[in-house]
Amino acid sequence: MYKVDLSSDPKEVAAIEARRNREKDRQSRFFNVRNRVMGVDVEALNNQVEERKLQEATERNKEAGYGTKKVQYDLIVQMLEKEEAKRARRVAKKIHDFRQQKQEFKNRCEVELQDSARFQGIPVQFQGFPAQFQEFPACLSDNGPFCGPASMQCFLGEDLDRASFLRMQQQQLRYNLERQLQKEQQVRAEEKYADMLSHKLHLAMDMQAAQMARLEESCRVAMMSARANVNKAQAAKLAEQQHHERQCQQEANLMDIEKQITSNLLTENPQVAQHPMAPHRVLPCCWKGMTPQQRADIRKAQEAQCHEKEAQRQAEQALDNKWASQTVCLAQAALELEEQERELCAEFQRGLGSFNQQLAKDQKAQQNYLNSVIYTNQPTAQYYLQFNTSSR
Repeated sequence: MYKVDLSSDPKEVAAIEARRNREKDRQSRFFNVRNRVMGVDVEALNNQVEERKLQEATERNKEAGYGTKKVQYDLIVQMLEKEEAKRARRVAKKIHDFRQQKQEFKNRCEVELQDSARFQGIPVQFQGFPAQFQEFPACLSDNGPFCGPASMQCFLGEDLDRASFLRMQQQQLRYNLERQLQKEQQVRAEEKYADMLSHKLHLAMDMQAAQMARLEESCRVAMMSARANVNKAQAAKLAEQQHHERQCQQEANLMDIEKQITSNLLTENPQVAQHPMAPHRVLPCCWKGMTPQQRADIRKAQEAQCHEKEAQRQAEQALDNKWASQTVCLAQAALELEEQERELCAEFQRGLGSFNQQLAKDQKAQQNYLNSVIYTNQPTAQYYLQFNTSSR
């Protein structure tokens, strides 16, 4: 077979090169000891921070640009509004000037300018016009002497019967005024009548209030008198009750004094304090204190307790002395045991040192044997490069 040199596919070559680049990036991340141990990609975090700052700066610049454009647009709108107002004023002024110059009364269509010499009489409704306009009166109807076949002069909206309309308007105005006067008179009469009724109502209310005040005063006087009578009766009853209570209190005090004098409470008889049902017990309310015999018995018991306490204290002291001597003996024995333990530890350390020296000599001989006999071929750098070549 003949060897054929075929060109490789560009897509495949690009894919292989992309995989190689990704593998290199992966190895640079995995073989970086610091990032692998800490688990943090500091460079990526810094890139994210820079991107965030750049985005915020872009947004701030955009907002500032929007604000500047807004101010510019406001100024443009104000200028356009002022220009529009000026233009409107100019148009209004031009219209006014045109009306003043081009639309005079003598140039209007209702004024006949061709044959003004034929007008002899001036109607009544045009007598108030200025002298320069009285020679050009308007026609009142289509049947005038100056109108031709196609010269219609009366149009919808013109008032030809102004005099009759004015008379009717005056009559209607007079009628309305009379109606208004009648209504005003009726309203005044109703107001007078309402004022009269209100005055009568106020008088009635004042009279009723005065009557109620008199009744209230009489009721108040009656209540005050009744209250005074009741208070007097209660005061008398209270005085009688207090007198009766004082009398009862005095009788009770006298009976108590008599009982105290005649009873055994103030006597010194000790038999009074004995309980009637239990002779070994006493009555606290009648007990007058201990007898001399009882005091002597108590003193004897206290002396016996003191002797017993002293004997107990001496026994405890002897026991403490015995425990102290025993503690001293134990401390001496412990010191002897510690001395023996130190001697044994020293002897063991001496034996261990000699054993370690012998073991070191043996290990050194073994290492020399390995270095001089066994491990004669040293590995090169190429040997170590075959490890950790892939991140998978």
